[in-house]
Amino acid sequence: MMIRTKACLSLSAEPLSFAALKLIGSGEVLVAPDEDCMKLVRASRCDFERVISSGVFIYGANTGVGAMKEMILGAEDLAAFNDGLVKAHHFGIGEPFSSEVIRSAIAIRVNTALTGQTGCTAELVTALIALLNADIVPYVRRTGSIGCADIGLMGQIGTVLTGMGEVFYQGKRVPTETAFRLAGLTTLRLAPKDSLSSISSNAIAYSGAAHGLINAARTLRVLLAVGLASACAMGASRDPLEVAARIGTPSEAAVGSWLFEQAQISNIQPVTRLHDPLSLRMMPQIFGAVIDVFSNAGRAVKLATGSSDDNPVVLDGRVLSSGGSLPLSVSLGMQSASQGIAHAARNCLNRCVLMANGKIRGLPVNLRPNNNVTTGYGPIVKLAADLFSRIVSKVQPISAQLLVMADGMEDEAAFLPLIIERFDSAVETLLQLAALEALFAAQAMDLMEDKPGGVAGFVHDSVRAHSDFYGEDRPLSGDMDAIFNDFRSERFSDSLVRLAPMVGFDTQFALSNPI
Repeated sequence: MMIRTKACLSLSAEPLSFAALKLIGSGEVLVAPDEDCMKLVRASRCDFERVISSGVFIYGANTGVGAMKEMILGAEDLAAFNDGLVKAHHFGIGEPFSSEVIRSAIAIRVNTALTGQTGCTAELVTALIALLNADIVPYVRRTGSIGCADIGLMGQIGTVLTGMGEVFYQGKRVPTETAFRLAGLTTLRLAPKDSLSSISSNAIAYSGAAHGLINAARTLRVLLAVGLASACAMGASRDPLEVAARIGTPSEAAVGSWLFEQAQISNIQPVTRLHDPLSLRMMPQIFGAVIDVFSNAGRAVKLATGSSDDNPVVLDGRVLSSGGSLPLSVSLGMQSASQGIAHAARNCLNRCVLMANGKIRGLPVNLRPNNNVTTGYGPIVKLAADLFSRIVSKVQPISAQLLVMADGMEDEAAFLPLIIERFDSAVETLLQLAALEALFAAQAMDLMEDKPGGVAGFVHDSVRAHSDFYGEDRPLSGDMDAIFNDFRSERFSDSLVRLAPMVGFDTQFALSNPI
């Protein structure tokens, strides 16, 4: 049997692309630190040790943390303090993050440490890289961060470095000590500042945001394809698409051009009407705006993967207090992306209602075959309304909630992990809504005896692989589940991207072939 050798990806403190994070998250590559960056790490550590040896009190290194920042630690207490600090911050609960998110999070923590501004030891960087390359993935429960350094989440990674906690190793959940023994790794004795550096980072939230956006971008591409199929099934005018392509904003123009091109090869002729409903005419504007907020959030996440969010930091030989642990730009970006999801969902719901109402292009009410004694698709519109309402309930802004903790020391937070959790849930619900709309579109095309081509045909055939033409009343739950599971597969989105690429968007979110 031929053993495939993994490629190696160098981490150099430069912002990480979504393609790089996708490769790291999947475990397809090994990682290695840039040697010049490791020199910066060692030089920064020398500066840190010089400052601390001069008797200066440094937060979280020779003092306590939070409300206990005034607690001064003697030399005899440092080892116990640093060993205990990560364990005290192993307090996450609930379901674990995916291995993809945790692998990428470790890489982000390494990458930001390679700025040479963290003050940690080179041994900490090496130990984190060893976890990645041995494919030892800490078992990290996802609830336990208010989004001002993921201390309760990162603590579950830091604890693994000491040999405690649990991990996934070769696909199995095992005690850390078992995985270390099998992989030939040794535990790390955390030096002053190493313990704080291993927990005081937003790396997990940044990783979660990156993978959440990749999935959201994939879902948006599916929804855009489904929206096109619906518009074609209703005989929508192509004039608004051409107008957007020619005079819209860059994102509106990209969407308008894509829709216009695919409508032209759909084999379905538009119906001459003076004015289409807004939900059809304004698809380039709606999807263009959603692409913009997704792209802005993506840029904020990417920048964060190459910036130190430590406190304190080492700059020009000095150890300075920092407020960099507040990931507000990413939180605001993700909240804007969440609002984009809500608008895309409303547009989807409106198209479902239009098709179910019938009349447009001569479609029958409830998309029921003429002369058949059936109720048709009227009742299932309520499911579309339910899904839309669920999305709206999940995307309300929460980053500005009031919070004061740690004796008044900690009175700002960004709630990024919770924003991402709600974002991911809204995206999944949006994909369910897309599956429902696709069912409507396929029924409408069959009622009109269309033979769709291009993306419209791709959507139609994908639906019909799981759900037959609705000629008489029957249960639809199983059909819906099957279509949704197909739509959520990477195979489906990969096929769609190959069939009808949107180069800039696909590249940013690694929907096309990764680096």
